[in-house]
Amino acid sequence: MAYDEDLAHRIRELLGSEKHVEKAMFGGLAFMINGNMAVAASGHGGLMVRVPPDQTNALLDREHVEPMVMAGRETRGWLRVSADGINTKRQLQSWVKRGVDYAKSLPGK
Repeated sequence: MAYDEDLAHRIRELLGSEKHVEKAMFGGLAFMINGNMAVAASGHGGLMVRVPPDQTNALLDREHVEPMVMAGRETRGWLRVSADGINTKRQLQSWVKRGVDYAKSLPGK
């Protein structure tokens, strides 16, 4: 499944002048800040978000959020937000900001 082009456009709009790189990854389109992935328009639908690993469990309590599973294992620090959880600009902006803020906190690559 290809990633949602409309979602990718919405992410670009929210990033505005934020310096970023877009890269095809995991069947989707990742948005990188300083070489670190912040968010991605997932090839499985919805949004992948990188968050501080110690916040993963608390954020999983939110509606429309599930763990990111890779190679059959949940990955701490990565979440999947379904399309229903990013319908509005406000919803999407909250997740994009969270991912960007965390990516900025990491050492650049």
